[in-house]
Amino acid sequence: MALRFIAIDPDTDDDGSPTIWEDENGDLIIQSYRADAATLAACVEAGSSPGHSTDVPPHETVIRLPARMRQFLAQP
Repeated sequence: MALRFIAIDPDTDDDGSPTIWEDENGDLIIQSYRADAATLAACVEAGSSPGHSTDVPPHETVIRLPARMRQFLAQP
């Protein structure tokens, strides 16, 4: 899989950094902070599309991307 580097958190040190890449299909690949239990509970409470489960399946995860990195995400 070929990835194109988009950005790294400009306020990070050299040891583990929120980073964004894009693959050949346009999918974003994001390395960032794993959401803690309180954030996961807030996701469940906030809900999702009607009729859609709010459980996070084993093959997925929830991450927290610093707000300062929004500038690097594609806008609709």
